[in-house]
Amino acid sequence: MSGTPVVRRGEYAARGDYHRVPDPDWDYYPTYIAKLEAVRTWLHGLPSQTRVLDAGCGEGVIVEEFASSLAIEGVDPNYTSDHVRTGSLLDLPFPDGRFDRALCLDVLEHLEYQQQPVALAELFRVLRPGGELLVSVPNLAHLQSRIHFLLQGRLIRTASEYKHPGDRPAEEYVRLARSAGFDVIGRRGIFPTVPVLTRFIRRHPRRLLPLHRLLTRVVPVPGWCLLNLFTLRRP
Repeated sequence: MSGTPVVRRGEYAARGDYHRVPDPDWDYYPTYIAKLEAVRTWLHGLPSQTRVLDAGCGEGVIVEEFASSLAIEGVDPNYTSDHVRTGSLLDLPFPDGRFDRALCLDVLEHLEYQQQPVALAELFRVLRPGGELLVSVPNLAHLQSRIHFLLQGRLIRTASEYKHPGDRPAEEYVRLARSAGFDVIGRRGIFPTVPVLTRFIRRHPRRLLPLHRLLTRVVPVPGWCLLNLFTLRRP
């Protein structure tokens, strides 16, 4: 796709390539950085030229970074470039068993509930038997949200209904993954939302990045965390 014009749609048309150089004052910034560190660790452990799909890759930040060491491809419905192919997670433009590994990072929550099983089935289809998928999803039932439910009778959404129409507790994603045929072989949490501390971190993400890291290290309970990462394997 050398020389492919960059085409931005949706949020990327409005905000530009905001993942490429994230704003340190973005309230999600510490969680985003921690997620990238986990993804890079996972990818760095793969043999050279492993076939990898980044599904819903946005601007293709990870695709560009690993293009010289892995046979990595990116697909996104809202972005096109030399590194990103236009395509939907509901109908991936690849043959069965094409990839050894796949990424689906902060994507499923942007789909409608009924679309999420379709996307997981497509990811299952394009992975070879024994292939693995790394998924990150926000957790509707994080600790602060659970406490809010006990006190006020409702959970705290991870974003607006328009932005995250498929918002779910992380345990429901586990059920969906297993229903799609995956084995869940790993799970970790990022950012346990301890009341009071969470509010300060989200208001001052740049300054309180070390506190965010400390909480994730000391209280790594996935069900309490804002973000969950699952490693899934196609049997």
